[in-house]
Amino acid sequence: MNSKLRIHSVFFYINSWLFSICAVVVLAGIITVYPSAFTSSHVNLLLKDIKADQLFIHFLKAENHYFYRDMPTESYSLPGTLFKLATNTQPQDVRTFLGRELPGFSIFDTGIAVAGEGTDFTNLPVESAPPLEVLLKERELALDNGDGGNTSAPPAIPDKKSVLIYHSHSWESFAPLLKDVKDSNEAVSPNEQVNVIAVGKKLSEELATKGIGAEHDKTNTAAELKKKGWSWESSYSLARETVQAAMAENKDVKFLIDIHRDSLPREETTALIGQKQYARLFFVVGREHKNYEQNLKVASELHKALEAKYKGISRGVFVKGKSEGNGIYNQDLSERALLLEFGGVENNLDELNHSIEAFAEVFSEYYWKAETVNAEGN
Repeated sequence: MNSKLRIHSVFFYINSWLFSICAVVVLAGIITVYPSAFTSSHVNLLLKDIKADQLFIHFLKAENHYFYRDMPTESYSLPGTLFKLATNTQPQDVRTFLGRELPGFSIFDTGIAVAGEGTDFTNLPVESAPPLEVLLKERELALDNGDGGNTSAPPAIPDKKSVLIYHSHSWESFAPLLKDVKDSNEAVSPNEQVNVIAVGKKLSEELATKGIGAEHDKTNTAAELKKKGWSWESSYSLARETVQAAMAENKDVKFLIDIHRDSLPREETTALIGQKQYARLFFVVGREHKNYEQNLKVASELHKALEAKYKGISRGVFVKGKSEGNGIYNQDLSERALLLEFGGVENNLDELNHSIEAFAEVFSEYYWKAETVNAEGN
């Protein structure tokens, strides 16, 4: 009888051992072929409720059951955490299961760090672009683009340039400035008078009147991408080369501002403040890099300062990871890097100019306050 029990025990041990090996191999296979990449933000989210001391106690109790006595109930489940890490899912969040099944649902992965007036998950920014051939197509300009009749000479730019303004998506244009645009996908142009380069030019001039020098890069991003044989998705990689070269050449650069425009209609991107119409703006912060927290702080402070003076001008601060955008946006290159979207596809030049002037006013106050603090600290 004892010999039979021993034989059964041996077989049970072997079967358990083989089953464990098979389970590990299957789990490793699932993780290897799983389509979503694990990022630091995913791991941080999954482990946010685990405390190091509790995890140590958990393993200690597994080895010596004496420590089970008088121990507080743990606030996490190790098997549940392992399941989340293995599958990259959040069972409590319905977006986990629908994000890859419903077209467009993955955009809800975008986080709203600071919500502006009217901002919610129904009007999140989305990144997309037509083929390069469309982006490079010359389009006829509108005869009356609402320039406000301003013919004054531009101000002199200060020699010390502490701000770099550039455009990862320089083709993004505004429908009222182009002729016969029927939908948002047609509001693209390489012409600097009607795309976001015009916004950057106006901003650099406004900052100059406040004593702040800005270097403005006017690279035709679509043309450079075509030369390299890259698609529009590589626009941030191309812009990175521009930013790194500018920072290497100019050690005075402290702020990076990447200017875009949104694709939502004007009812979402326009605000009446006082007697003027403003093109609303918002900030995008990438969370997949070391400077995330500092960049988020700067964007949030500027949002708050804008809202204090121009209530309703800012749509807020959005946070994006790699699953819903670039995730970095070259913001790892500086602790004061901004991705700033001015208005939407249907805003005209007057509305844009009002917002540029408002932002320049608020930004200059923020800038000079920081300069004063730094000077006193030295």
